[in-house]
Amino acid sequence: MPWRHAALVVLVFVIWGSQEIALSSADPLPSYHTAPPLQESADAVLIRKKEWQWHRHLKHAMNLPDWIDLGLEHRTRFEVYDHPWRSIQPLGRTDPQIQQRSRVRFGLNGGAFKFLFEGQDSRVHLSDLSEFDFLNTGIKNEYDILQLFVSATAKNVFGTGLRTDLHFGRLTMDFGHRRLIARNDFRNTTNAFDGVHWQLARDKVWRVRAFLVEPVIQDLVQLDEQSKRFVFWGTYVEANQIPWFRLNAYYFGLNDQRFSTLGLQRTYSTFGVRLYKNPQKSQVDYEIESVWQTGKFGNTDHFAHFQHIDLGYSFDLPGLPRFLIHYDYASGDRNPNDSQSSGFDTLFGARRFEYAATGNFGPFFRSNISSPGWRVIVVPAKGWKIQLKQRFWYLATSRGAFAGSGLRDGTGESGNFLGHDLELWVQWKINDNLEFDAGYDHWFKGSYFDRLPASAGLPPGGNTDTDYFYILTKFRL
Repeated sequence: MPWRHAALVVLVFVIWGSQEIALSSADPLPSYHTAPPLQESADAVLIRKKEWQWHRHLKHAMNLPDWIDLGLEHRTRFEVYDHPWRSIQPLGRTDPQIQQRSRVRFGLNGGAFKFLFEGQDSRVHLSDLSEFDFLNTGIKNEYDILQLFVSATAKNVFGTGLRTDLHFGRLTMDFGHRRLIARNDFRNTTNAFDGVHWQLARDKVWRVRAFLVEPVIQDLVQLDEQSKRFVFWGTYVEANQIPWFRLNAYYFGLNDQRFSTLGLQRTYSTFGVRLYKNPQKSQVDYEIESVWQTGKFGNTDHFAHFQHIDLGYSFDLPGLPRFLIHYDYASGDRNPNDSQSSGFDTLFGARRFEYAATGNFGPFFRSNISSPGWRVIVVPAKGWKIQLKQRFWYLATSRGAFAGSGLRDGTGESGNFLGHDLELWVQWKINDNLEFDAGYDHWFKGSYFDRLPASAGLPPGGNTDTDYFYILTKFRL
């Protein structure tokens, strides 16, 4: 189906969805709600369940056999912010965008062997590609192949009860809490990798994953490519035997020689451990993640680290309120001209779930940051989730760059206080096929922006507080 016809499909689904909402809980559901359970997708062990599991209404309407997987997804998001702070936007103004992401997936689930194709089209409207708008390959990536691979699965290896999976081709992947490797959810485009992934696991007890891939290099309009000068590999271990002491341990290696002529090549080893306990009513939960990086950046030694801690409590009250406190620290590089590189590289991680909405906003990265904060999560009714969060933002080193902004005061005289932001985030998931999401964030900018020298390139009005708002809808067939 041509991508430009996806809007017609979505319109039909909106009409159908509005009729579904109108049904009372006492009404008998139509027959298409009793579709047989969806077979496990070829990428089920690679990504989160919510990314592939939904009712395949289009497949059942076409009366396709169980071993064929066919699904469509479309998301539209309107977002806008004011008072830009990035140095690449030399004039401050409001930056509204309509971002759209459409996906189609077609799979063959034939027993031990499976095949999956997933295409994605990510585009943006209201952006005129001028110097005023913020646009990059995190927002736009038209007509491309997101996944294309074959897999083989053995669910009882030599009668041991162990399961093993092998994937070969173009993949998307989620690891741990997705801080270093993620199939992007909020972002309009998605990380993908060409290569091989292997898993060995005992169901819900432990698993070991390993991969060797070439990260896909995204382009705004051309087909994405990979480079033999850009290689990524790693091993990830998950142990869940003790519910209150779940353990992840991992190693990732990165060798990026694409910009060696400019002295910007990266050769990193990233080691990490994550300890956590899942939330439960009337209990304390926690998460601790510690990550260390060594290697070379250009011709300089690289040593950086990232530390994260969560401490939460879930109340046994109506709405199941949960309260959390956070703290993140990511090292920064004090002097780009010395013999030591210390800016933490978040590799291919996601940020929205922890920091703030990304899209054309997303001011905060896991590099040169020190950030305490708190969050309250409430579930007032089935399908609803409301979050209120506040985080305080400091540069880990005042002489380092404010990552992602192009701003830097090498003297450190601007200080390190970036301000604090207050965000309200509301999600309404009607079912696995239809959901709405809205958020508002007010960033109270700190003294850093008032003290920056003119040479830093802060746009006019960039020291004024920024308001950000978005609303999105996602439909699946």
